[in-house]
Amino acid sequence: MRIQMHDFSGHLFPAELSRELVARGHFVDHVYSTQYASGKGTLERTADDSERLRFSPLTAEQPFQKYSPLGRVRFERSYAAVWQEHVRATAPDCVVACNMPLFALDAFRRTAARRKQPWLLWHQDLFSNAISEELSRRLPGPAALGGRDLVRRMEAGVVRSATQVVAIGEEFRQAYRLWGLTTDHVTVIPNWAPLDEITPRPRENAWSAQHLPAGEELRLLYAGTLGRKHNPLLLAGLLRSALAAGLPARLIVASEGDGIEMLREDLCREPQLPVTLLPFQPAAELPDMLGSADVLVTILEPGASRFSIPSKVLSSLAAGRPVLGLMPEDNPAAADIRAADGFVGPPTDFGIAGGVGWLRRLHRDPAAAQAVGDKGRALAETRFGIGPITDRFEAVLRTTVPGIPEPEGQPEAGAAPRLRPAHAASPRGFLRKVS
Repeated sequence: MRIQMHDFSGHLFPAELSRELVARGHFVDHVYSTQYASGKGTLERTADDSERLRFSPLTAEQPFQKYSPLGRVRFERSYAAVWQEHVRATAPDCVVACNMPLFALDAFRRTAARRKQPWLLWHQDLFSNAISEELSRRLPGPAALGGRDLVRRMEAGVVRSATQVVAIGEEFRQAYRLWGLTTDHVTVIPNWAPLDEITPRPRENAWSAQHLPAGEELRLLYAGTLGRKHNPLLLAGLLRSALAAGLPARLIVASEGDGIEMLREDLCREPQLPVTLLPFQPAAELPDMLGSADVLVTILEPGASRFSIPSKVLSSLAAGRPVLGLMPEDNPAAADIRAADGFVGPPTDFGIAGGVGWLRRLHRDPAAAQAVGDKGRALAETRFGIGPITDRFEAVLRTTVPGIPEPEGQPEAGAAPRLRPAHAASPRGFLRKVS
């Protein structure tokens, strides 16, 4: 099958899926946006990759303006035009649309219907909920209500029009039913993190030697997007509270955009605070960056829990480090953190206080910190095997494009996931208790 895997954001795990599909005999054109800033996967062909895999970066004529309503719509329409031209030029059997913004999706689904192009919506976020939150902030009541109704109908139309849908959680299926949609064409496949690429690494490594001071600091790392669904000041609050509790904490943030600039502005009032702020790091350096931390932090605002499941938690589990989440407790990612004996508290001062108490307990007991990280990695290894995950995606793809012959090199059904042994990690944790 000739598949266009179009991951707008360019993340790690869709690229892993593309490589696994190619290993099974498919031809994959992995497409992504050059204009969206985020942590990226390995988006170029390596010496180990087959010629059946190619990477196609797309650039719209309009600039990407994330928080300008009109600018954002102009960009998405422009991007949709470039995308549709690429589909026409490459003629895939199936298009997989992942992390695609809503207005671009809406434009594409109309063209796909006219051209009878089979396509699979890999639904990562309920965009209409996020846009509705933004409309409520910006517009008076009646105008916001009309805008919310418009984008809800638009996203429902996208879900209805897709040949097949892969949703990342049951919450999506429930939302579709509330929208009055049938869900016979919906399959739930949770996200994952690439176990071969994100492995437990020693705390002291080449990345930490380049970016962090040596010593016994308690390293709190946040790596990922800081958008409207995050409150960056929670990170500053966590650092200040940890320091006030006597913990030798350092905050490390790898991100770009308005969120990290808001955080920088807040932290610059106290230049003595132990902080390291960095841009997004290359995919090859991600394992060492995650491994350099004592605790990996994730945050999510209450309103965002209705439309977002933060996948960075999955990378944190694969990295074998304790995870601290400041997020609504009913978010599916919170359940993953708790399953690995991490900490989950609300994104408030109360949650920060509870998180600092958890940090202090682990700081007193490095063996307990090690056990928490190991449990997260073990959980990842039971769930993130790319073999079974690809089995499920292939089944959906065969339903999306019936009649396509099986590719050569197809592994036997139920074959064990292909996992590389994890890198041996040196003992780490929270070092010694502060006297």
